[in-house]
Amino acid sequence: MTAAVLITRPEPGAAETAAAVATLGWRPILAPALVLRAIPPERLPAAQALLLPSRAAARALPPSAMPVLAVGAGTAAEARACGFPDVICAEGDAASLVVLAAARLDPAAGPLLLAVGRGYSAELAADLRARGFRVLRRVVYEASPAEALPPEAIDALARGAVAAALFTSPRCARITLALMRHAGLAEAAHGIRALAISARIAEALAPLPWATREVTARPDPTLLPGLLGPAPG
Repeated sequence: MTAAVLITRPEPGAAETAAAVATLGWRPILAPALVLRAIPPERLPAAQALLLPSRAAARALPPSAMPVLAVGAGTAAEARACGFPDVICAEGDAASLVVLAAARLDPAAGPLLLAVGRGYSAELAADLRARGFRVLRRVVYEASPAEALPPEAIDALARGAVAAALFTSPRCARITLALMRHAGLAEAAHGIRALAISARIAEALAPLPWATREVTARPDPTLLPGLLGPAPG
């Protein structure tokens, strides 16, 4: 049977990553560590620009002509698909989003609207305020931990059929580790390449004995399939 790859990324984005993995000849197994639920606001407050640190934030909002600064290319594409016409993007992480805002926007021109998940992006808001911006932080979705690994993932891990696992956030990494331990499958990590989009995520993966921990050149989920490479044979 074709070796499996665990996709721990939630939607939006999990299906796209799985499709790219399948194109390389692997068998993707969706094992999202988080379950996302939108909390759409009744209205958007006035602001000089909307900052989107995730695709989930873009999906949760009604379309608007407000200028958008997106954290990366995937979030920018999601925003355009959701009806935001004026979108520019940073380089994939919160630090680059702050740099972009500082370069493109004037603190005197009005507040920034930062659309976030519950419990997320407090540090991003603080960094923007340190640059002189007034920040309106609004929770537009919440992300709850998955309660268990999917049966297909448990079966593949138990049989040693998982060749790699893909991770797109430190929280997803920590939750997946906890779920593997809960299922009694922590030792399965010995045979699995853990592929992450940042060094912070790789550090979060350290408690389990992965075959390798590898990091993409940039914090971009679309680079994970390239890091994975084609399936053998």
